[in-house]
Amino acid sequence: MLLAVDAGNTNVVFAVHDGNEWRGRWRIATRADRTSDEYAVWLLTLMTHAGLRPAEVDRCVIGTVVPAALYNLRRLSRDWFDCEPLVARSILDWGFRIMVDRPQEVGADRLLNALAAHHHYKGPLIVVDFGTATTFDVVDQSGNYLGGAIAPGINLSIEALHRAAARLPRIGIGRPQAAIGRDTISAMQSGIFWGYVGLIEGIISRIRAEAEQPRLKVVATGGLAPLFAEGTTLIEKVDPDITLEGLRLLAGRNPPPPSPAGHA
Repeated sequence: MLLAVDAGNTNVVFAVHDGNEWRGRWRIATRADRTSDEYAVWLLTLMTHAGLRPAEVDRCVIGTVVPAALYNLRRLSRDWFDCEPLVARSILDWGFRIMVDRPQEVGADRLLNALAAHHHYKGPLIVVDFGTATTFDVVDQSGNYLGGAIAPGINLSIEALHRAAARLPRIGIGRPQAAIGRDTISAMQSGIFWGYVGLIEGIISRIRAEAEQPRLKVVATGGLAPLFAEGTTLIEKVDPDITLEGLRLLAGRNPPPPSPAGHA
């Protein structure tokens, strides 16, 4: 079985694939100082509860945008699953060209999204990922990664608004009933939600115009993707597993790294 680890700025997602289907997914808050033993106690308990035997895991693949978290995730794979993890990096075999000026600077999540989106939906397309940052990534007809755009994530914007304006409360995100808010909270919800819909539609429209591809398909992922898909007709597909699928596909394209010294 394959253990896939998607370590983002907010959460780390662990998932197990048995070669046919995903058998379990679990998430924990990202903390760079969390030790491999802490991960293990938590993860092995959840796997056992789901009827999975940790000893059956024979491969691990890690994608992370938090370099400080990588050391302990590697230790988790080595010490508790006895395998050297494959770490998603630009130098691996992705099956496509990374057509940007500095490929090594592209976040692993963006390349993983591009890989899975093209595999499942073909191209050309745009992948919108609603994470800590909101990213827009462009894939051409052949699956090549062309670059994209990065905007502040919606929760970052809400928190910044609350911190910078003394009289504005911290609010939750939701689709407002009207664009014209009748009180402070509804006005903030309107500005945040419809402001982000405008950002999404504006960036997608500009990318389509610049790429001279007015029918670039749009696939969205991330926790807030379903909410914003309700607010715009430009998002054609919501796929919550696209980054995990990218990890699975990347592991399938690349041989497992050799076992570290001291391990079988």
